Amino acid sequence: MKKTNLLIFLLLPLFCLSQTSFKLSGKIADEKAPIAWTDVIVLNQEGKIINGITTKEDGSFELILDKGFCKIKISPIGYSEFEKDMTIEKDANLGLIIFKEKVTNLGEVVIQTKKNTIEQKTDRLVYNLENNVTNTGGDALSAINTAPGVAVQNNAINILGKGVSRVMIDGRMIELTGEELNNFLKSISASDIKNIEIISNPSSKYEAEGTGGLINVVMKKGARNSWKNSTTASYDQNKYGIYALRNNFFYNKDKFRFSASINGKGGYRSIKESLDMYFTEGPSKMKAGTKLNEENLSGKIALDYDLSEKTTIGFQILKDKSNPDFDTDIRINNYNSQNQLNNYIINESFLDRKSGNETYNVHLITKLDSLNRKLSFDADYFNYNSQFDRDFVANNYDADGNFVDVNQSGRNLSNQDIDNLSFKVDMEHPFKALNLSYGAKMSFTKSNSNVVFYNTITGTPVLDSNQTNQFRYTENNQAVYISGDKKINEKWNFQLGFRLENTQTKGFSETLNQETVNNYFKLFPTFYTSYQRNENNSFSFNYGKRIRRPGFSMLNPFRVYISSNSYSEGNPFLKPSFNDNFEFTHSYKKTLRTSIFLNSIKDGYGVIFTSNPETMTQIITRENYFKGLNYGIGETYSVSIANWWESENSLYLLGSDIKFIKDINATPVNGLQLDFSTNNTFSLGKNSKLQIDFNYTSPYKSGLYDTGYTSSLNIGFKQDLLNKAMQISFLLNDVFYTSYLKNDVSIVNGVKQVYSQKESNRFVRLTVVYNFGNNKINVKERAFGNQDEKKRTGN
Repeated sequence: MKKTNLLIFLLLPLFCLSQTSFKLSGKIADEKAPIAWTDVIVLNQEGKIINGITTKEDGSFELILDKGFCKIKISPIGYSEFEKDMTIEKDANLGLIIFKEKVTNLGEVVIQTKKNTIEQKTDRLVYNLENNVTNTGGDALSAINTAPGVAVQNNAINILGKGVSRVMIDGRMIELTGEELNNFLKSISASDIKNIEIISNPSSKYEAEGTGGLINVVMKKGARNSWKNSTTASYDQNKYGIYALRNNFFYNKDKFRFSASINGKGGYRSIKESLDMYFTEGPSKMKAGTKLNEENLSGKIALDYDLSEKTTIGFQILKDKSNPDFDTDIRINNYNSQNQLNNYIINESFLDRKSGNETYNVHLITKLDSLNRKLSFDADYFNYNSQFDRDFVANNYDADGNFVDVNQSGRNLSNQDIDNLSFKVDMEHPFKALNLSYGAKMSFTKSNSNVVFYNTITGTPVLDSNQTNQFRYTENNQAVYISGDKKINEKWNFQLGFRLENTQTKGFSETLNQETVNNYFKLFPTFYTSYQRNENNSFSFNYGKRIRRPGFSMLNPFRVYISSNSYSEGNPFLKPSFNDNFEFTHSYKKTLRTSIFLNSIKDGYGVIFTSNPETMTQIITRENYFKGLNYGIGETYSVSIANWWESENSLYLLGSDIKFIKDINATPVNGLQLDFSTNNTFSLGKNSKLQIDFNYTSPYKSGLYDTGYTSSLNIGFKQDLLNKAMQISFLLNDVFYTSYLKNDVSIVNGVKQVYSQKESNRFVRLTVVYNFGNNKINVKERAFGNQDEKKRTGN
């Protein structure tokens, strides 16, 4: 009853207010595309700011104004200024306002004003990656990794100092995580991305899942009544070769909008790993070499139709299939306490792996009245499946290389199937006093995992029932939210929101006959305030509470073998972790940004690398084992050193104070970390650019792990041809081959483990991009409502 009363208390005020002021609307664009995220300022007769709003992705804006005189002022960066005096007596529409770029002629040199590579917005940092040549021919994942304050580490996308982040496309969540999310992002061409938004503390409109905030990938848009086709072909040469072909088609006319894309990739990537484990009897040292197949095929179809000026319906289908088979050769040397070779193991394995996901979305958006109340509805179905089949045999040899016996031989099969159905409704409800948004979501998830192990040491497969299991998991979630923002005056702005989530989970292990049930009902508040002291200085503070739920496969209690002396197993008793995020920022002249942040973690969970000294086997488990703080200060600085040299720089000093809340027979280590990056673009002429980027991350200690440094030097060159209809680019990535994970140390149960992983990060890339048709496009992407579930299909 208390829960019901709380919901009524939160939502009742929204329906008790009325509004009679007049509406002013319009839309802004340049000669090719809408101009998004631009401030529309309203001034009174004395020149004092009395209202304002930011244009949406399609360039449109709507304001609620009182009767009387006002001046409208719009000044997009890099464009001429628009001013208009008006007397508000009724609803008014300014129509489509076309802006022209500012151009300055200096002799034979023509310089066009362009957007800064890094821009500070009210609640986010915007990275305009089109200025970075190294992204040409790349994909969305590599583009995200070049964004300031963001790092892709161990298949996870992190905002530095905050943790794992969720990813959106045009403000709509991608419901994958880990390797599956990375594969999806690799299917998106970086040349189709307008900018990337880093939202460190999202509002209550978004799901509370994800400790590290949100990464929003904004795709390029264009004008109505046009079509365009873009084809990108690229080839990477590392130890092996990887080729990719992407094609995107857009058609937009009147009330009809259609888009289709297909992306294919093939070739191989090399992975080298080392693992040293220091037992009392002597060390065990593993070297592994893997040839990974990069085969992937994905596609998308989207259609939107305007039933009327106020109502739009549409659907979207996404499909992705991967077949990342790999061959692995592993050698494990076992030494005695005098560091003399006792024996070694040769482990040969082949993994036949298939995975796929598909998403179906139907949606409706309607404007309810002239006050710009807008209702949207989404229904989504999502399916993810993976098939994992590993054959391996490990032979023992003495120190002289003589065959002794078969150490282990087996076949490990693991299948997972996840279904999710969700429904979501959102309302935007502006009032004269403040702007409100509120909504609700229901989500229903089923996950079935099967693990089967056959012992093949005799040559005949024998089912091992102790290592075979079926795990069924269900998770249902109901959520409501409310958020309001208020502009007090031209200097102060406030936003407050609450999200209420009710979750029920049930996991059942058939072999163990074990059921695990969890129910939790949580309130997630968010708060934001900003202060514009003067034209050059602005300050902001934000707070948000968030949750991180375990991925579905992490809950499966049975083991999957990685090699004969290494296996991974899930934990059905894992609980979500909770985070409180605080951040204070200062922006000076929109070129220097300072951020101070603190992230408090409760019931933190993660991977623990433990071992069995008797069998000299590595065991990878998951536990809720820590709490603590992550903190830091970050600086980003944009500078034009010359009219032909643009430089973007960031420097972060990070720290941690992690404590263990569970006895895992280990001692936490904590320390400071330095992260530095500089991106430099040189204009060699009207159609040529050179890019030189460098980044460095110092060694650092945090909780269970002590990790070595990484660095990377990247050099890129791009040439525009055929009036920019074609681009040819070259990229030399990671020149000194130093961007891999090295010396990741943990000590559990008195056994020290040192792990390194060296992927094909150093490569040469050749890319050709060709665009034809009408370059004016306008495609509306659409969201998916099942935003928490898809992202958790990985580890």
